[in-house]
Amino acid sequence: MFARSVLGSYSDESAMVKLPIYMDHHSTTPVDPRVLEAMMPYFSRVFGNAASRSHVFGWEAEAAVDEARNQVASGMNAQPREIVFTSGATESDNLAILGAARAHREKGNHVVTAATEHHAVLDSCHVLEREGFGVTYLAPDRTGRIEAGQVREAIRPDTVLVTLMLANNEIGTILPIAAIGAVCREKGVLFHTDAVQGFGKIPFDVAEMNVDLASVSAHKLYGPKGIGAVYVRARKPRVRLEPIIHGGGHERGMRSGTLNVPGIVGFGKAVEISLAEREREAPRLRLLRKQLSEGILRDVSDVSLNGAPLPEIAPDGSLAPGEDERRLPGNLNLSFAGVEGEALLMGLKDIAVSSGSACTSASLRPSHVLKALGVPDELAHASIRFGLGRTNTAEEVDYAIGAVAATVRRLRELSPAYASGG
Repeated sequence: MFARSVLGSYSDESAMVKLPIYMDHHSTTPVDPRVLEAMMPYFSRVFGNAASRSHVFGWEAEAAVDEARNQVASGMNAQPREIVFTSGATESDNLAILGAARAHREKGNHVVTAATEHHAVLDSCHVLEREGFGVTYLAPDRTGRIEAGQVREAIRPDTVLVTLMLANNEIGTILPIAAIGAVCREKGVLFHTDAVQGFGKIPFDVAEMNVDLASVSAHKLYGPKGIGAVYVRARKPRVRLEPIIHGGGHERGMRSGTLNVPGIVGFGKAVEISLAEREREAPRLRLLRKQLSEGILRDVSDVSLNGAPLPEIAPDGSLAPGEDERRLPGNLNLSFAGVEGEALLMGLKDIAVSSGSACTSASLRPSHVLKALGVPDELAHASIRFGLGRTNTAEEVDYAIGAVAATVRRLRELSPAYASGG
């Protein structure tokens, strides 16, 4: 049976592929069945409040939280007491940036970030600007990279915080966090990284990378929505945070509120699984991305890659000798000349992909990330982000290649400007 788009039909070479196909794993991920199984008892049988320390119901909940705190900490080589649970990535970014800048304001009022950061970071920096802080927005190169030398040049005597993401949520570009962290440590400046997209997918070691604060979230690595965490360094240096949520003094006074025990348990299990499977999952995703990129570039003309170049890989999906991982293994961001991204999304109704960041995809403005890279408006509007993940197969990739090629071809036929070369 052939699948049909809103613009017509295209050949289905993989009739056994189950539709719709999900290729938007940077937006969110399905909860892994093993994660759900771990969470289930904490909705009903073990329902206590982890802060209730006078009876067994609270003790059981607290023990479950302690185990999950250990699991999340082990995923980044942190101490369990350095993990502060939050409601998700946005709160984590807000707490880390606003909390650290305000708590350390006596040392200075300048922050360094990048134009390509997630809006949770950029909007937090805008709040600081309204409070009298100065913020330097670093410009990336054409691939989305920010180098340690740029950070060194941007740091001033009054700089208190540098906040740069581990991996970009739109273009997948991985930043040299260890080198940036070394500069910040040398200069005595706190370093925060939004590690949401990279955590669990690529190696991340807060001790080795000199990270002082890190934001992470469960739903990007097959855990539940509504639960995240901030890593807050406890020594050398000890980082102070001014809380942004008050009442109750939970999480060592940094984040008040009754703990989401089922979510925390799921978060811990999701981290444990991601760490155990990362060494075989990353090569598999690189192979799927290679298949997808080569197929689209073979069948579709006038396509440009956004972000870091794709690395050369061996037949088993491992990086070829001398290659660095500069892009998340499952990320592919492409612009299709002569096509509106939103029209392409509508045409690909059987394939879940996104145009830019999922948090701002309802906006008609071009991606701020692509604009920062110097991508022209017409190509920024024509970009599609493919986020491959644990659920995807080679058969689904073949189906997506055919669907993209057919839909782009039909849209270009409907575009007088493209047909005339204008």
